[in-house]
Amino acid sequence: MNYIIQTHQLTKHYAGKPVINQVSMNIKEGEIYGFLGPNGAGKTTLMKMLLNLVKPTSGDISIQEQPIMASSYTYLKDIGSLIEYPIFYEELTAQENLKMHCAYMGYKDQNHIKKVLDIVGLQQIERKKVKEFSLGMRQRLAIGRAIVAKPKVLILDEPINGLDPIGIKEVRELLVMLKQQYKMTILISSHIVSEIESIADTIGVLNDGELMEEISMHSLRTKQQATIEMVVSDTKKAKRLLEEDFNANVQIMDARTLIIQQVHKKTSTITKHLIMHDVDVDEVETLHQSLEDYFVKMINGRDQYDSFN
Repeated sequence: MNYIIQTHQLTKHYAGKPVINQVSMNIKEGEIYGFLGPNGAGKTTLMKMLLNLVKPTSGDISIQEQPIMASSYTYLKDIGSLIEYPIFYEELTAQENLKMHCAYMGYKDQNHIKKVLDIVGLQQIERKKVKEFSLGMRQRLAIGRAIVAKPKVLILDEPINGLDPIGIKEVRELLVMLKQQYKMTILISSHIVSEIESIADTIGVLNDGELMEEISMHSLRTKQQATIEMVVSDTKKAKRLLEEDFNANVQIMDARTLIIQQVHKKTSTITKHLIMHDVDVDEVETLHQSLEDYFVKMINGRDQYDSFN
């Protein structure tokens, strides 16, 4: 497996307390890795360590198979980033800010700047100074600055902050395009779990500084079996039939309602089986669990997470 970013037992202590605790993460080349976790989980600190803005207390970081030391900096030319609140030259325009960034990065394709401004939705504002920008416009410019030098890796900390729903959709489409057309590897954190679900290839769940889960979205969708809710004439008989004949996990919710889990049969097959055994089925609803449900169950407690699995 070709990993472009790896950490091993990565740890950071502040005042003797672990903010990041023995995190080992693996990000494959060319994928979008969605980083999930509540406020204070340590996502920003970990991203800063990848960029050498914060030095680890212990553990190892490797980017493009290159070990990152305290003095490492040349690897940063291949990384675009947006961490926390972006800072710009306020008296300059968006185009002038990007020109200065390109000069700093040693990137000489000036024609690419206009294309990037178009991509992030900041076209036709050539004369407007950054100090006049809204929060959403600043966020767009920050993303533009992160991608203007065509990096191999993007590290984006809450990049959709301050954007309206249209802006969020545009950023989502932009990230997918960067992955598909430019083969960029993207590490992105967000509080909007549904946005991560729609674009990520892999998710990592961080809580209290610990990586609780790292799983591909394909694997997650495979193991997220649908839950079936049924209204039947005889819940006790239906429960017995489904457990004995289909090895299903069945809960009786009330006098007429069942919740059925972990059953490897089509809903139509289950319904037909119950009817053939004189159990009337009045209502059937299939409930699919979202990534947000999965995330909340995991964060709310290991006991709930274990029972979910």
